Amino acid sequence: MKKINIAIDGHSSCGKSTLAKAMAEKLHYIYADSGAMYRAVTLYFLEHHVPLDDETAIRAALHDISIRFERLPSGLHTILNGKDVETEIREMRVSARVSPVAAISSVRRAMVRQQQQMGAEKGVVMDGRDIGTVVFPYAELKIFLTAEIEERARRRYAELKAKGMEVSLEEVARNLQERDHIDSTREDSPLMKAEDAVVIDNTHLTPDHQLQIALDLAQQRIDGVQ
Repeated sequence: MKKINIAIDGHSSCGKSTLAKAMAEKLHYIYADSGAMYRAVTLYFLEHHVPLDDETAIRAALHDISIRFERLPSGLHTILNGKDVETEIREMRVSARVSPVAAISSVRRAMVRQQQQMGAEKGVVMDGRDIGTVVFPYAELKIFLTAEIEERARRRYAELKAKGMEVSLEEVARNLQERDHIDSTREDSPLMKAEDAVVIDNTHLTPDHQLQIALDLAQQRIDGVQ
């Protein structure tokens, strides 16, 4: 069967990774979590006290960063320089700083290079903010997910509480609003819908319903591959 690349973009906590993982599993594709890559860089910067206004320090740090994904019984885990950091990169201290880090041009260029290498052979589902516009501009299927901010905050809050993190719903909503603003207004690769992306508002959709819509779209694209 012919393979395609699938790009899924959208704001924070729209369920991009949930959809991307499910699609990859159903299609037997590779799932690549671009957001986790930026979170891993952010974690490294935090732990090594890399100043975000020092381009020389940033470039040196990027040279020392190696990111890969490993599939474990509990799911896909992010490995930073040989260490499993899947739990650490989801903490609020990282969430509060990932958008400023992701807005740094040298960081984005380094991550985009790695991401494009992942998709060279097709059969990749990747989610993020600029996948359909920058990373995979020629992806056969582009999806732009959206949902109301209240619903996104509720989902994110439930996710963090389930992991035992002490946060308030108001704190989560405020963080999402701040990230939305930074992601949409940054100079380098701002969050925007690709012209040929299909918009899915999942505010009132179940994960299964959303997945079926996306799989139907993917099958249409696969059938159209020459």
